[in-house]
Amino acid sequence: MVYKCKLKIFEGPLDLLLHLLKEQKMDICDIPIAEITKQYMQYLEMMQELNLELVGEYLVMAAELTRIKSKTLLPSPEMSEEGDFGGGEDPRSELMRRLREYQRYRDAAFELRMKEHDRQQIFSRGGEIEIEENSETPELMDATVFDLFTAYQKILDSKSFEKDYEIEITEMSVTDRMQYILDILNSSDSVTFESLFTVLNSKQEIIVTFLGILELMRLKLMRVQQGQHFETIRIYKSADQKTQDNILQEYHRTLDEDSLEST
Repeated sequence: MVYKCKLKIFEGPLDLLLHLLKEQKMDICDIPIAEITKQYMQYLEMMQELNLELVGEYLVMAAELTRIKSKTLLPSPEMSEEGDFGGGEDPRSELMRRLREYQRYRDAAFELRMKEHDRQQIFSRGGEIEIEENSETPELMDATVFDLFTAYQKILDSKSFEKDYEIEITEMSVTDRMQYILDILNSSDSVTFESLFTVLNSKQEIIVTFLGILELMRLKLMRVQQGQHFETIRIYKSADQKTQDNILQEYHRTLDEDSLEST
């Protein structure tokens, strides 16, 4: 059975590379190009398995990584016996420059968001504000879509799917799972990412649920946060019931229009 779903990936290929470098604790100034290319292609295969619409940037980067990998593997007159490039230009240099520059911009954007957050904590003089003792909560950071992909892969690795040769037609829709997830979030403060998959036993259910999470994240109906990178991901709703209904109503209208255009 083929599950088709067109979702915009709301991060770029440079974000994915930075995520992989951080996950594997690799040095941005000395990228092991063969390993990073292998992991990058594994992510692309995962996206294709989910039938996510891959924008051209991801495929261009895949081609660029393959080209750089080929150049590093081929013998070069400039390459010394130790394996470095001596006076020749390192084929990875342009990619490393782009990654360092992009990381500076991203870190600057993060600093601005933190300053905005700190500014929101300042209140003008008014009545006394009572602060409960021991009310401190650990500072959380937004999880990226690639953090979700990593957690999703761990879910798949933890499941053992039995081979079933009985033909069974099961209809599952992303929109139904979106509503299911919102119902859970509306009845609790937050849930862990893993808990949404605990009772799911088929790969179809896991895929559709994950796609529903991505769509809710794109529609800004939920937010995903974690204490530190690669720690437990928690999911919170980011809109009240009325806002949810309005956004979902517009979402369904757009889906119907797209369906009519394609027929």
